[in-house]
Amino acid sequence: MPGPLFRPLPRPRAERTLFCLSFCGGGTAPFRAWADALPEDTELVLYCYPGREGRYGVPFARTWDQLLDGALTALAGIAARPYVLAGHSMGAWVAFDLAVRAGRAGIAPPRGLVVSAAGAPDRPADRDAPPHTRNTDEELLDWMFAVGQVAGAVREEPELLRMAVEVLRADLRAVEDYRHRPGELVDVPLQLLRGEDDDVDEADPEGWRRLTTGPFEATLLPGGHFYTPEVWSALPGHMSVLRPVKPGGAPGKAW
Repeated sequence: MPGPLFRPLPRPRAERTLFCLSFCGGGTAPFRAWADALPEDTELVLYCYPGREGRYGVPFARTWDQLLDGALTALAGIAARPYVLAGHSMGAWVAFDLAVRAGRAGIAPPRGLVVSAAGAPDRPADRDAPPHTRNTDEELLDWMFAVGQVAGAVREEPELLRMAVEVLRADLRAVEDYRHRPGELVDVPLQLLRGEDDDVDEADPEGWRRLTTGPFEATLLPGGHFYTPEVWSALPGHMSVLRPVKPGGAPGKAW
């Protein structure tokens, strides 16, 4: 059975890794094109949650701790060289909590943390916003179509729709189990990416700013929850921590 890590474009001699965590109900496929948008000194490594793609036969994580335990084990396997954590939507919370847990586990901290299309995890009120396990299958499908998580062409494929809802519900069950503990912060550069038309308006920059003691940057991009197709396919180009270092050691853009 395939392992949890997928490398769309293996670069064993790369100087650093971009380690990506997907959204609720997602897999690695939407992120694979990012490999072509990365500088040659960076390898894209995608984490596949249980219950989908090559891990279809692996039971879904039933709790947040189960989800994070698997991701942390995978992270430990790639952390020998410098790495950046990036997560979209639910993946933003996974990436943040991984950065917190890495220190406790004796794993080197990330060189940067990029959180995309998500509100800060220390705001319990946001947990009632859709999608939620209380929603019906039809409501969940409507939400997925509305944000562009599922292509319109899938509407006539009942089995694919059933699987999409099953995976989404499993991830929602795990993420609803997550509770940010007061005082949990990271000490790394943190960048928030968000779409100017995204209905996830709780992605308040100040919410994320208070969760790091390192430099903070917020970047507003065209489009909605998944930006525009052009922006999404080249999203790593908007991640400041991945920009080349200028002669003398100064980054291409200051945080």
